[in-house]
Amino acid sequence: MVGNTIRMGLLACLLLGQVAARGQSGHLQQWQADKFSMFIHFGLYSELGGVWNGQPVRRGYSEQIQSHAGIYSDVYAQTAERFSPEKWNADSIALLARRSGMRSVVLTSKHHDGFCLFKTETTDFNVADATPFGRDVVGELAAACRREGLNFGLYFSLIDWHYPQAYPISSHNADFITPEHHAYNKAQLTELLSNYGPISELWFDMGSLTLQQSAELRALVHALQPGCLISGRLGNDQGDFCVMGDNQYPDYTLVAPWQVPASLYDETWGYRSWQELVPVEQKSGEKIRSLIHTVARGGNYLLNIGPKGDGSVPEHERQVLENIGNWLDVNGEAIYGTQPASSPGPLPYAEITRKENTLYLHMLEAPPDEIIRLGGLKGGVRMVVPLDDPKRKLPFGTRKDTLEISLPEGFLTGNTPRVLRLDLRQPMEKGSNTGINPVSGLLLNRENATPLFSFSGVDYYGSFRSTVGLRWDLLPAESKAFTPVVYYSQEEAGRECLVDFNGTPVPLSLSGGEEKALPATEIAWGPVYVNGPSSGFIDRPRGDPAEARPGISWGGTEWALQEDWGNAATHRLPAQMLQNWYWLQELAAAGPAQVMIAVPTNDGLAVYLNGEPVFIGNNPLKENGKRTTLLLSLLQGSNTLLVKSFNRFGREVEVGVFSNVPQVVFRKVLPYVQMPAGQPFRIVLRNAPDVPVHSDLGMPNVWIAH
Repeated sequence: MVGNTIRMGLLACLLLGQVAARGQSGHLQQWQADKFSMFIHFGLYSELGGVWNGQPVRRGYSEQIQSHAGIYSDVYAQTAERFSPEKWNADSIALLARRSGMRSVVLTSKHHDGFCLFKTETTDFNVADATPFGRDVVGELAAACRREGLNFGLYFSLIDWHYPQAYPISSHNADFITPEHHAYNKAQLTELLSNYGPISELWFDMGSLTLQQSAELRALVHALQPGCLISGRLGNDQGDFCVMGDNQYPDYTLVAPWQVPASLYDETWGYRSWQELVPVEQKSGEKIRSLIHTVARGGNYLLNIGPKGDGSVPEHERQVLENIGNWLDVNGEAIYGTQPASSPGPLPYAEITRKENTLYLHMLEAPPDEIIRLGGLKGGVRMVVPLDDPKRKLPFGTRKDTLEISLPEGFLTGNTPRVLRLDLRQPMEKGSNTGINPVSGLLLNRENATPLFSFSGVDYYGSFRSTVGLRWDLLPAESKAFTPVVYYSQEEAGRECLVDFNGTPVPLSLSGGEEKALPATEIAWGPVYVNGPSSGFIDRPRGDPAEARPGISWGGTEWALQEDWGNAATHRLPAQMLQNWYWLQELAAAGPAQVMIAVPTNDGLAVYLNGEPVFIGNNPLKENGKRTTLLLSLLQGSNTLLVKSFNRFGREVEVGVFSNVPQVVFRKVLPYVQMPAGQPFRIVLRNAPDVPVHSDLGMPNVWIAH
């Protein structure tokens, strides 16, 4: 009965969250269009400036000095007795954000040390009650942002080093959240969402929550403020937008809303009095490039400042932000409200954004021979002008369907990018960063699909680039009645998903299919080698998977031969938190073949065949004994199988590869689809609508044929 009650409560939270999410679309679209925001790390740690007992603390971020310097909680708390930021001026901060071209501000209401920058009834460890300053910093900045027309968001740490009922402090910042701590967090969030007017986003950080805890916080936020967006670091894919790792910039385009959190210096977010600075112009150019790189892939850029203990913004940081603002005054139309360009793809010397019938070329360096060459621009170009010199039209022409733009001598100097605006004769295709990809025949699988990416994760350390959909772009030479046949394995049986045929979504239930045996092929399984343990995230192998070979050192470690291990048993190996073990085996196939295997999933699993990823995923519900069934497409001759078993919180991992699984798939016929001749036809496989948009598709063995 208790178990049923918990499940019903979780279901209610998830359903409430889904209803609220449907009301988020307008806020989310505006958030995506704004592109650029200010992050502020300010608190007791600002008073210390990265120094303890007169010595710089060089380990870790300075806002986490309490942990890195090994300071007792009561000793650290005494810092509040001298925290009086007399130069804090909320209006000055808001004005700086607006002058810098930022559309919103996100302030650390509470960081890991548990000190609150707001008046709260939950603890006297807050700026209003524990310091001589005695003012509510959150309230002042919320009001200042409203006066400047800026959105106001809050960072909130899900861990708390000051709260006695929190999980004991560890080195990794992603501890479990006890029931008492969860209730404490909910009480503080209720205050923040009730007392300070509209909150545009809640930026959760760290902790490792259960799915129910994440769902409850999501429901609470959206119930109190339906327009408030939630960051992906809430965990368990419950965020409205996903968040990259600190200062990490993806080299791929995500289809879900996402954000890069960036600091001026990767070493810290909070103020560091001894930070070695680079020239302002150099740092300004670096951050402008980071902004461009983020926006050109569809993301938002959240750039941090760390005020000093007296509340003032370091002059170096102020100048960098004002330089970015000056650049945006000229080039802002190429940033705000733009989308990634579907064609042409990324250039080695430029990033591209677009709006309707306009392309923006963000020139990062000079192209070879000072000529820009672009293909795939249907309809041609009307005009090319620099945004910083709009009266100057640059010469261009077309050669063999390639647009060529000649740059004047000395067009690019220094490290600050310049932007060209290309006015097109017709609007660009929307939504994709690839052109039409004709597929030979009608066999559609992962190998010939364009993957659609997001960023999924149970928590910070269990996050990975998730494949949330598969897209195939067809260009049939003649009109064709296509009768789709979906094939799937036992791994996908019972799943609900969607197949979109050129804009028409068709619900697909992977059940009731006709069983089909895989063709038998002679396969020789080689000996088993293991490597580990090693540290690392779930989706990051310790070396190039294509270079993993028996008997060859890989990632700096030798492979160990396991002579008595076969393919019919699970083996348990000791592992500390965030450690991995690797399993390596060679398979020799008499001819091209498909073979079904099963692999223990543990906390996380990554599988590579011949150096290419077959599956990357985690175990969000931490199910014991879970296995993932995978269909391997073997080449004739030798094939290398590499399996990574990832440990999050356990004391051991399960490793093994099972070949004694049913070698069958299931076949299900869908209603026919008419494809017109000579026109692009798109097919997309996605999760069902009730699945979080960041969650991995998790259907590795599905393909579509006729």
